[in-house]
Amino acid sequence: MHIIDSHFHWWPHAVHKTLCKRTSVPNAAPNTRGGYTMRLEGGGDYTLNSWAEWYDLDRQLEVMDKLGHQMDVVCSIGPFSVYFSALPPEEGRDLAIQWNEEMAWAQRRYPGRVWASAAIPFQDTRIAMEVLEDAVGRLGLMGVNLPGSIGRDGRIDAERLEPFYARVAQLGLPVFLHPTDALFNEMLDGYDGALFLSLGRVMEVSVAASRLVLSGLMERQPGLKIVMSHTGGALPYQSGRMDKNSKAAKLPKPVSHYLKQMYTDTVSPHSAGMRFAIDYYGIDRVMYGTDYPCWEPAQCLALIDELGLSEADKAKLFRENARSILGLRDAAARASAAE
Repeated sequence: MHIIDSHFHWWPHAVHKTLCKRTSVPNAAPNTRGGYTMRLEGGGDYTLNSWAEWYDLDRQLEVMDKLGHQMDVVCSIGPFSVYFSALPPEEGRDLAIQWNEEMAWAQRRYPGRVWASAAIPFQDTRIAMEVLEDAVGRLGLMGVNLPGSIGRDGRIDAERLEPFYARVAQLGLPVFLHPTDALFNEMLDGYDGALFLSLGRVMEVSVAASRLVLSGLMERQPGLKIVMSHTGGALPYQSGRMDKNSKAAKLPKPVSHYLKQMYTDTVSPHSAGMRFAIDYYGIDRVMYGTDYPCWEPAQCLALIDELGLSEADKAKLFRENARSILGLRDAAARASAAE
């Protein structure tokens, strides 16, 4: 079977080595697991830790090959995406461009098998738009990443960012909305990060998506393709409460209308969560994703088997939705477009 993993993480060593050179936060340092420990400004006992499996793309694809399927991948940033917006604007720009060039290299190395999305620094709107145009025009990346916060500022719906969202919608790019580690870690500290990792990221992605809706951004920019990670966080489950208690936002339609215009993946460690996401968003708006290397693809595939999907729905979930939603092209089409 041909499968596209829409939620896959490869991080280039070079970018994290650049962050290691900083003496003040945000910064990074090598750890004993072959990765890095990264720190943001602020309290709480949580730091972002990576390990060796995040950094060797060739090895990662070998792991995919062992699943017995033709596996293609879409690289997004994940929780590290906030670091580009936590740096001073010029540093954030330079680090984002470094990241984007590494992602473009991966696309060239594995045309039609590896696709990658862009890092954007959001502290300065002009810089954000310049990096966007460079990522798409010069480097040919297929989407952008949206962290749940701009540094420790959760207002990703700030009015100044409207031109950025408008341009992304105009370009038809998917926007990968992923939680970070900048928010809720103080409220959910303790237990060696267990409470934050299990609940904090779900809260953050839910709040971030809600801001995009309640601000009216999804109404004003109906072309935005927001891809929510982790089966949509808590929002599908709380959709009725959002409709009931959000009337003060004075939206022309219920919140659930806008939520159902978003897309999501299958990153949920139980089949009931996957099933609810499919029922809520519709089979045409859910894509196979594993969050690798944070979750084992074999486990994801086993849980999907429990859903009892038809062959037509499996084809949508595993491949067809990713191609249509994310605008993915095969190697021949990509090469022709580049000529």
